[in-house]
This record gives sequence, C-alpha cells and structure tokens, in this order.
Amino acid sequence: MAPELAPVLEQLPPMLDPYADIAGTRAGLHTLACHFPADRTGVESERFGVPRPDGSELAVEVYRPVGAPGASPGGPGPLPYEHGPLPYEPDPLPGVLQFHGGGYTFGQAPPGEDRTAIELVRAVGAAVVSVEYRLAPEHPCPAAVEDCFLALEWTAGQAAALGIDPARLAVSGQSAGGGLAAAVALMARDRGGPALVHQSLVVPDLDDSAGTRPTPADDDPRLPDGAFVQRGWRHYVPEGAGAHPYAAAARATDLRGLPGACVVVCGLDPLRDTGLAYARRLADAGVPVALHYVPGAWHGFEMFAPETRLARETTAYWTGRLRAALHGGREGGSEEGPGSGLTPRPSSAAPA
Repeated sequence: MAPELAPVLEQLPPMLDPYADIAGTRAGLHTLACHFPADRTGVESERFGVPRPDGSELAVEVYRPVGAPGASPGGPGPLPYEHGPLPYEPDPLPGVLQFHGGGYTFGQAPPGEDRTAIELVRAVGAAVVSVEYRLAPEHPCPAAVEDCFLALEWTAGQAAALGIDPARLAVSGQSAGGGLAAAVALMARDRGGPALVHQSLVVPDLDDSAGTRPTPADDDPRLPDGAFVQRGWRHYVPEGAGAHPYAAAARATDLRGLPGACVVVCGLDPLRDTGLAYARRLADAGVPVALHYVPGAWHGFEMFAPETRLARETTAYWTGRLRAALHGGREGGSEEGPGSGLTPRPSSAAPA
C-alpha cells in the first residue's frame, strides 16, 4: 500500500457487493450524484437522442466549454456565450467519446452530471460526448459496445453541427469504460472508421479472464478483488451466450493499426496484469503506448483519495496525454510516432 493512501484505506469499511442488488446500486449512485451536484462552472451541455437500428434511442450528453462553437444538429447555430469575449479562437474543438465505468452494469450519471466529462472539458479543451450505453444484465453484450460505436459514428457524422473537428476524435474510459474504449478503437479500425487519434484506457476492464487468478487485493475485504471483476463479466457476457468479437478487447489477435494509447494500471488492482499485458501487446504491434503504473494503489482509488499526490499525478498524466494527442501541433507537442513502443511513467515522477 502506498503510504499516502494507507490512512484513507483505514477509514474504509468492508466493501459491499454492488452486484447483489444492481437496481439498488444504481438508485444509490443516482441519489448520491443528486445530493452532490457537479461543478459545471465554465461548462455547458446538451442532450441528444441517437436513433438505433431498432428504432430506440441512445442518450448522449455533449459537454463543451461555455460559448464554444456548436449547436443541436439542425438547430439555430452556435450556442450563446454570456460571459464576455470568447476565451479562444472559435475553431471546431476536438471531440472525446467518454464511456463511464461500473462493471458494465451501473455507473450512469444523471443528465448533465457526468463529472469525468466535465473535468475532461476543462483539462483537455475538448467537446466531450458522454454515452449512456445500455447496461447488463438487462442488455448483455454486444448492446453496450454497439451503443458506444454508434455514438462515435453519430459524433463524426454531426461534427460540423456540434462544432467538433472530425479529424481529432478520441475515445476514453475508466474500468469497464476503458474496456469499451479499447473495443471501439478496434471496431473503428475494422469497420473503416471513424478515425481516432487516441485511446485513453484508465484501469481498463478489457479481458474476461481478469480476476480468475489470484490478485493483489484478494486478502483485503475493503478492496475490489478478482471475484468482484468476474461478477461484472458474468452479467455482461453470460455463460453460454457465445463470443462476440468485441466483447473483450484482449481477445483481439491483431492490434496493428490502432490509435496511440495511454494505459493506466494500479498495483493493487485485479485488472493490473491484463492491463499490462494489453499495453505490451499494443507496443509489440507498433502502436505508440504511454504506460502509467501507480504502485500501491487500488482500483478506483482516486474516488476515495482525490486530493492525494498519486491521484493528482495519475489524472494529470493521462489527461495530459489525451490533450497532447488532440492539440499536438497547435500546442507545440505531439503524439509519439509509430513504433515508439512503451513509454513507462512511474507515478512518483512529475506528470507531463
């Protein structure tokens, strides 16, 4: 355990099983979000319904800096800016598809309350599309991953109306969201677009074998362990349901031609080894990879210790990599070129 996190862990009770009552878990998270609304200063959002092939609608929320270019497709034009002159040139913004975590079964924020999306708008200088993909067990795989890819296609197709540059799109997610981001990157490659410039995979849940072997957290009831991970996968990909080619990104046999990636793994996370293995496979396939390893930290530690050095450095690192990929030439930096391989960055070092 990282010394800085030990006092935080001491205050945590044994972890309750969120899968024992999924409806209750969803309701509890919704209530918590409503009691502690996100700080939306400088950020505005707009909600859209994206038609699915079956006639139902996928809900997405598009977050932008206040006054940034963009409006509803078919709407009246750019959104008004009410706080003085625009703080930047009114060029189209890069776009980030943000996929929430939650073991493929929960984690959706109330409308306009996706904290990660709001923080990404500020940290990255982008329009962020938060995707409310369908959840298991009511909607097992491939519902979630097809929803996420549909959101990418819609964003690229409506880019002009949304004030987004279609040549600067990225996918991002944490935990299950990281698994979906990796899968969508594969789908975009295999289906001929839309093109992506980066994938942020933060403690990604991208291998359905994760948690089937001993993990560093197995002996502490306060931490997510291997059994916790496996319960989520059993809901998302039920036994006997058949293997969907994008159910788990780690199943892919060919990782060539994917966008550059930033992969974050934690030392006490049951997803650690599968995340490390995927980063190595990406590098071996010639994909530029930045690997950020957080020793002595558990899965989701930033939620419990957001003001610690480890949390601040970890967030600054992967958001910095995302910003560089999206703004590279405009801000004097750039994503690594092909074949640069792994760029390890221990969290004890100052973030880029």
